[in-house]
Amino acid sequence: MAADSNCGHSDYSQAVSYLYGLQKFGIKLGLDRTRGLLNALGNPHKGMKFIHVAGTNGKGSVCAFLESILKEAGFKVGFYSSPHLVRFTERFRINGREIGRDAVASLTDEVRAVSDPDDPPTFFEATTVMALSFFAREHTDFAIMEVGMGGRLDSTNVINPIAAGITNVSMEHQQYLGSRLLDIAYEKAGVIKEGLEVIAGVTQPPVVDLYGRLSSEKGARLLRVGKDIRYRTTSSGLHYYGTDRRMEGLELSLKGSFQSRNAAISLGIIEVMGRKGFKLDEDHVRAGLKSTFWPGRLHVFSHEPALVLDGSHNPGAIRTVVSTLDKTFSYKRLILVMGIMADKDIGSMLKEIVPIADHVIYTRPVYERAADPKVLYEKARGLGAVGEVAADIPLALERAKALADSRDLILVCGSLFTVGEALTYLDPVAYCPDPVRVY
Repeated sequence: MAADSNCGHSDYSQAVSYLYGLQKFGIKLGLDRTRGLLNALGNPHKGMKFIHVAGTNGKGSVCAFLESILKEAGFKVGFYSSPHLVRFTERFRINGREIGRDAVASLTDEVRAVSDPDDPPTFFEATTVMALSFFAREHTDFAIMEVGMGGRLDSTNVINPIAAGITNVSMEHQQYLGSRLLDIAYEKAGVIKEGLEVIAGVTQPPVVDLYGRLSSEKGARLLRVGKDIRYRTTSSGLHYYGTDRRMEGLELSLKGSFQSRNAAISLGIIEVMGRKGFKLDEDHVRAGLKSTFWPGRLHVFSHEPALVLDGSHNPGAIRTVVSTLDKTFSYKRLILVMGIMADKDIGSMLKEIVPIADHVIYTRPVYERAADPKVLYEKARGLGAVGEVAADIPLALERAKALADSRDLILVCGSLFTVGEALTYLDPVAYCPDPVRVY
C-alpha cells in the first residue's frame, strides 16, 4: 500500500474535499455524464486494454490476483478499485503503487474544469474518469477495472475490455439494482459485451440460464467455473483445470477457502488473455498468486491472540467468512468487533455470525452512514453471544484485546469502513489516513 510518505498536502486536501462534496449528489446510475467528461478530455481511454470485473463479492480479490500475476510477468498494470480502506489514493494503483497526491490534485482540476455545474458528476463518475485518464497518461499495458455497483449502468462500463469476469450474484443494493435476484444479475450482466469471453463464478440455475441467454444473444462466450473451468484444493494447494491449461499445487497468499474460487476466476481470465495473444508463463502465474496483497480481507494483523480483519459487508460475504473460519484458523474463543452501515441488511448479517461467537463488541466507525452500535446490540438480542457496546473502534479494539487470551481469535468485520479505521488505529504509519475522509 505504498503512497507518498507525507500524510498532508494542501492541494490534495482541497481536491479530495471537492470530490467528497460530490457525494451530496448521491448515486446516479447511467453512462452519459461519464462519457461526456471523457469526451471533453479527448477520450483518453480509447485504444487501451482493459479487464472488467463485476460481482457481489470477491471482485476485488480477483482483480488483486490479476494485478499481481500481470506484474510478475513484467507488465505495467493499472488497478481501479473501490471503496478504499484509509486513503483515497488506494483507488488508483499501478503495479501495486498508489497514485501520488500531486496527480490526484491535477486530475481533479482537469475533471472539474470540464464538468457541467448544472449537471455535475457523482463522486464515482468523477473518480472513474480520473482513473481512466491516469492509466492512459501512464501508458499502462493493462488496466483492471473493478465495477462499483451493478455493471450495466456503472461508470466503469464505458470501456471495451479484452476480458471480463463476474464473480457471483446475491442480494445487494436493491434500491438501485432491483428487488429480485434476477434483476441484480441482469445489471451485472452489463459487462457481457459482443464477442467477449466472460468468466463467471455464478451458481444459481436461473442466473446461469440468464447469462447463457444474454451471452448467446451478444455472440459472447460464457465460461463457467465449475463447468468449463474446474479447480480443487488439497493440502498441497490449488489445482486448476482450465480450458487451455492445467496447473497443480498453486499457493495462494490470500487466506480463506473461498479465495480458491476467486483465483480460479482470475486464472480463467488469464487464459482468455492468452487466447488474445498475451500468454503468460506458469512461473509468473505461480509467483503472482503467491505474492498477492489485498488488505482488509481475512487480513491477519497479529498473533496470540490472532487479530483478523475482514471487510465483509453483506449477508453473503459474512456467510462465506463464517464457513471458512474453522478451516483457516485454530482458536479457543471467537471475539467479534462489529461495525455495520445502517443501509445494510443488518439483521441477516448478525444472524449469520453472532451465533458462532463467544463475545461481540458492537461499535461504529466515524462515518455518517454507520449504524448506531446500540441498534446492533438490540437487533442481536437472542442470537446467543454475550454482547456489549463500545462507542468507537479504538475502545472496541482495546476491550477485545483485554478480553482475549493468547488462544482466542479477534475478528473485526461488518464493513470496509470499520476495517479501515481499525487498521489506522492499529498501525497509523502504514495506514496513514487522508486529512479529509472520502468514501
